[in-house]
Amino acid sequence: MNFMSAKNCKRITDDCLIVGLGNPGEKYANTRHNVGYWIVEQLRLTDFFLCGMRLIKTGVSMNSSGRQVKALVDKFQVPLNNLIVVHDDLDVPLGEFRLQKDRGSAGHKGVNSIVQSFGTQDFWRLRVGIGRPPEQVDADEYVLSEFSEEEKGFLVEIIPQLVESLGRMVK
Repeated sequence: MNFMSAKNCKRITDDCLIVGLGNPGEKYANTRHNVGYWIVEQLRLTDFFLCGMRLIKTGVSMNSSGRQVKALVDKFQVPLNNLIVVHDDLDVPLGEFRLQKDRGSAGHKGVNSIVQSFGTQDFWRLRVGIGRPPEQVDADEYVLSEFSEEEKGFLVEIIPQLVESLGRMVK
């Protein structure tokens, strides 16, 4: 299931910056918290890439993403309406995503860092579902755990829907 906010359904018309959030380093490469990095890599493998579009992984710790994302927006002179931040989300079921604009961080520390850096939450977020942790597992531990092969399959299945949703936004 995908979702595009009807409230702010303006299309992106100029240069677009899609930034994947995650944590750098081999230790975190296959963790749930790095699904933003993984999605950016998957987008690079599709024919979705358009002229003027930039697909970037932050390369900094998830919780301090704000300064890096703001520097990228400033460097490429991208309007906030053309920024799409891709990140993991515990509140979205595994195998689903939400494409929304002007939403709070819902406790996501990476998104909160970006909101603080810009002083606004008025940018697009591609919230990729990683599901809720089992009852006995702490959320911090869960996001830093690796996906099972079956779970990776659910993520692969959403790529065509995700590309279609992004394609409707970008002229």
